[in-house]
Amino acid sequence: MSTVKIDPTEIDYFTDAAVAADSVPYFDHMLANHPVWRESKYGVVIVTGYEEALQVYHQPEVYSSINRTGGPVLDLPVELVGDDLTDILEQYREHFPSNDQIVTFDPPMHTDHRALLMGLITPKRLKENEEFLKRTADRFLDELLPKGQCEFIWEYGKRYAILAVADLLGVPEADHPMLLELLATKQGPMLGNLNLQVAHHNSLERLYDYFIEKIQERRESPTDDILTGMSLATFPDGTLPEPIEVARIASNLFAAGNETTVQLLGISLARIAGDQALQDLLRQEPSLIPKFIEEALRVEAPIKGSFRLTKVATSIGGLDLAPGTVVLLLHGAAGRDARVFDNPAEFDVKRSNARQHLAFGRGIHTCPGAPLARAEAVFSIQRLLERTERIEISEERHGPADDRRWDLMPSYKFRGHNHLYLQYTERKGN
Repeated sequence: MSTVKIDPTEIDYFTDAAVAADSVPYFDHMLANHPVWRESKYGVVIVTGYEEALQVYHQPEVYSSINRTGGPVLDLPVELVGDDLTDILEQYREHFPSNDQIVTFDPPMHTDHRALLMGLITPKRLKENEEFLKRTADRFLDELLPKGQCEFIWEYGKRYAILAVADLLGVPEADHPMLLELLATKQGPMLGNLNLQVAHHNSLERLYDYFIEKIQERRESPTDDILTGMSLATFPDGTLPEPIEVARIASNLFAAGNETTVQLLGISLARIAGDQALQDLLRQEPSLIPKFIEEALRVEAPIKGSFRLTKVATSIGGLDLAPGTVVLLLHGAAGRDARVFDNPAEFDVKRSNARQHLAFGRGIHTCPGAPLARAEAVFSIQRLLERTERIEISEERHGPADDRRWDLMPSYKFRGHNHLYLQYTERKGN
C-alpha cells in the first residue's frame, strides 16, 4: 500500500493534476480510511470499496446511470426534488452527456438495447473475429517491427482496436480506411478532463449516418453478411428498432474500443517493456498472458471511475444519500481493496482471483465488449513477444527507469497513455 500522506479534505479529486497522474496514494488512503466518502466541494459521494461498489452496481433501480459520462456537477434546468426521480430524469435526459448511448440507459430501456447489442456480440461471432485479430496483429507488426521502434498507442493500439470492432460488425474492408481516418488520426474530447468541461455534443454522431445508410440498404436488399443480421435484429418483444437505434449501438462499440481497449494495450505494453523479468516469463510461459491481462486490469483499470445518480433515498457505507446525489464509482480503487485481494499493491501474474476486478463493471452494465478487448490484448501481446527478442521503453522519450516521463491522459476518469514510445529487437524468422 502507498505510504504517501493524503488529506482528502484538502484534495479536489476532480481537478488535481498530481492525483490524476498518480491516483494510487489517493486510492489507498480512501480504501484504508473512507471506502465511502462524501467530499465537501461538490457533495459527490466517492466509492472506493469493492463490496460497496458492488452494492451500487447491483441496484440500478436505486442508482441511475444517466450521468455516467458526466462530471461532478449536474447542469440541469430543473431542481431535482421528490422521493423518486426516475420520471423526471428521463424527462430531462437530453441535458445529460451521451444521453443517447446505452451506457447511460436504465431499465427498461437499457434491457431492450442491451439485448440488441448482445445479439451483435455472440460467442460465434467473436470466434469468427479471432482470425481477423490474429491476421491484423501480424499485418501491423510487419509494418512496425523492421523500424525497431514505434509510438504504440497511435501506430498500433488505436488502429487495431478500431478495425477489430469493424470486423466484428461486418464493416466491409473497403470502408476500413474511412474508419481509421475518422477515429484514429486525432485526439477526441478528453472525458473526465481536469477543467470539468463536459462534452454535450456526441462525438459518435459522425458514425450514425454511415450505419443508418448501411442498415437501410440491408433492410431493402438483404445479403448473407453481418450487417444484414444487425439490420434485421429485433428487440425482445419482436419489434424492429429504428435504424438510428441500431446505429447508436454499433457506434458505441467503437467508443468502447477507443477507450478501454486502447488503454489496456498501452498499460500492458508499458508494464511488459519496463519489466524484463516479467517479459521473459511471458515469453517462456505464454499461457500466463491472459492472467497477466487480468492483473493489469486489476492494478491499472483503464477506466478509473464513472458516475451514478441516486433516484431514491438510500444508504451506503454508513452514509445516507438523498435522491439526486451524485456518486462516483472508482473501479480503479476497488481493485486495490485488501479485503478482497491479498497484498493488493503487489503485481502477481499468477494471482488466483485477479479476474474479480471491476475494470469491466458488473451487473447490467458489465462491458459487453470485454471478451473482444481481452482477445485483442492476448493476440497483440502474444505476437509481439513471439516476434521480438526484447521490448523496451524509449529512454529518449520517457526517461530512465527510475525517472520516467510518461505522457498520461490528464483525466480523473481514465488511466492511460496519450503516447507510448517503444523500441525493440525483432526476432528473425518469425
